[in-house]
Amino acid sequence: MIDRVALLGTGLMGAPMARNLARAGYAVSAWNRTADKAAALAEDGVSVADTARLCVADADSVFIVLSDGPACDRLLFGDDDGVARWIRPGATVVMMSSIDPPSARRQADRLSALGIDYMDAPVSGGERGAIDARLTIFAGGVPATVEKMRPLLETLGRVNPVGGVGSGQLVKLANQMIVGITIEAVAEALLLIERGGGRPAEAFAALEGGFADSTVLRQHGARMLNGNHVPGGTVATQLKDLRMATAMAADLGLSLPLLAGAEDMFARAADGPDRSLDHSAVHRALRAMQSIGDAI
Repeated sequence: MIDRVALLGTGLMGAPMARNLARAGYAVSAWNRTADKAAALAEDGVSVADTARLCVADADSVFIVLSDGPACDRLLFGDDDGVARWIRPGATVVMMSSIDPPSARRQADRLSALGIDYMDAPVSGGERGAIDARLTIFAGGVPATVEKMRPLLETLGRVNPVGGVGSGQLVKLANQMIVGITIEAVAEALLLIERGGGRPAEAFAALEGGFADSTVLRQHGARMLNGNHVPGGTVATQLKDLRMATAMAADLGLSLPLLAGAEDMFARAADGPDRSLDHSAVHRALRAMQSIGDAI
């Protein structure tokens, strides 16, 4: 039975995950490299650990919610402070960070040698989905491990088994391709409507319900119209995921032109202060290419 949960990384996604696990009755210990980001969780029944080592001690499961693969590797296997050596045999590491599939498989192999189970479980749904426990979870791993972790993961959202270790990360890359390409398409459509003399708000309302309708159109289109770029998912994170998808496509000998175009636009958006804004802010980079300001 899994009662004790360690969660490493309490940023936009990790903090609400920790709260929801605690509300479901699990004994949650959380740690974040920047301690201030974890401190408020104590008000929600989460034990805040001073070090990652203390956080994972005696945990039945270890959830990792960091920004990228290299950060996850350092946390687990760093020469001086890697926590893998302090995770007890028989525990399960749940990799919720978005990393490349080969890295997930390498992590699983190294942890297996220590008697530690592993599954990858990257998510879609953004900060709002994490807060509302409505995340879409792409679960990759041995079926028995996925099923063992299902009750915990279901406190965070909908669990979707998609194959063996690394498969969750592969599907997450596909998800991020679709999201990034669609955000760019919405930005271009908005610019076309505006330049063509249309009324963007009315036009987007008309598009809802047709074949062009999507969560991206509704949520990110509204952000573009309103200029609200408080991050749910950042430009920098979107670019990181698109670059991982590009690298994997190259390894597979694939040429994916829409992916290349989206990556280029997000790279432009990330080359400056907009990198920390919501990924809908890519429309600002597109407009800058046309020498158009932000007003709609």
